Amino acid sequence: MLRLSSPRLLTFLEAAALIGLAIASLYLRIPTIGHTVVKFRTWFFVGAYVVVALGVILKSL
Repeated sequence: MLRLSSPRLLTFLEAAALIGLAIASLYLRIPTIGHTVVKFRTWFFVGAYVVVALGVILKSL
């Protein structure tokens, strides 16, 4: 049976950072990694969702 748990704080903060970068790239110009974030913005959102989903499924993440 699949047992779900809340993600650790570090996992949640990593996902929040990915989403924050993607949203910030909509309104701001990010100097160092801005071009990469703008180019792959959708994948930053997908990656954040995957990180949180894995954090819920796996206890060690």
